[in-house]
Amino acid sequence: MIIWIASYPKSGNTWVRSLLSAYLYSNDGIFNFDLLKKINQFPSKQYFKKFLKDFKDIKKVSNYWIAAQDRINLFNDRPIFLKTHSALCTLENNPFTNKNNTKAVIYVVRDPRNLITSLSHHYSMSMEKTYIFIINKQQMTMVSEWGKDDFGIASVLGNWSTHYKSWKNIKFAPTLVVKYEDLLNNTNNTFKSILNFLSRLMDIKIDEKKIINTVNSCSFEKLVEKEKNEGFDEAVSSKKKFFYLGKKNNWQNLLNPEIEQKTREAFQKEMKELGYI
Repeated sequence: MIIWIASYPKSGNTWVRSLLSAYLYSNDGIFNFDLLKKINQFPSKQYFKKFLKDFKDIKKVSNYWIAAQDRINLFNDRPIFLKTHSALCTLENNPFTNKNNTKAVIYVVRDPRNLITSLSHHYSMSMEKTYIFIINKQQMTMVSEWGKDDFGIASVLGNWSTHYKSWKNIKFAPTLVVKYEDLLNNTNNTFKSILNFLSRLMDIKIDEKKIINTVNSCSFEKLVEKEKNEGFDEAVSSKKKFFYLGKKNNWQNLLNPEIEQKTREAFQKEMKELGYI
């Protein structure tokens, strides 16, 4: 069954994937980009090519969300990790996932004010347009506009708060909410909390030395250096670095006060709940 690593775009999903892939799929906890291929994105073409050819039509894609997951689980007798930016939604009476396919969820959430500055860089949008992006309840991502043709396909996002609530309130699977800020401020302990959560669902040994290796090899500085030397095929453009500012991405220094206020007012309830305000 599937263990989802779900998040709004640019919330730390790739960082969590890096940590987990290094810990679970290497002998020593030392990360390399090839390990990320062990945790693929859903929806993506590889899981839907048996069902359809038009990957840009979100309604057609949604018809096969469950069938694609059924097929994934048919060929995997152990838990499989999948990354997704999709909201836990229903489209055209098609649920994104169900209890037969989902074992658990790790949901990575980030302060939407820092999300704006990160998304703005990632998609080369103004801060104002990025603010409009994250408050749009109908927001979707299409390959031609928001990503490379071979990575990911049409997905439903919604706005930041509905995305967060959709996964947080899932009724049929255990969920761990991980704040990006906790990963940033105490990577070791936050990663241990993820491993402890997973240890209740699957056979995982807690190896302190391997955890240290994993955290060190997945530090922001190491990831920046690896992208500089090797490139990173999940970057939207070779001209835009995927691993950009790290701790320097601070909305207090980067975000227009007017946009900050509008963001805070739009998402006040959820931001208070998460301790962002």
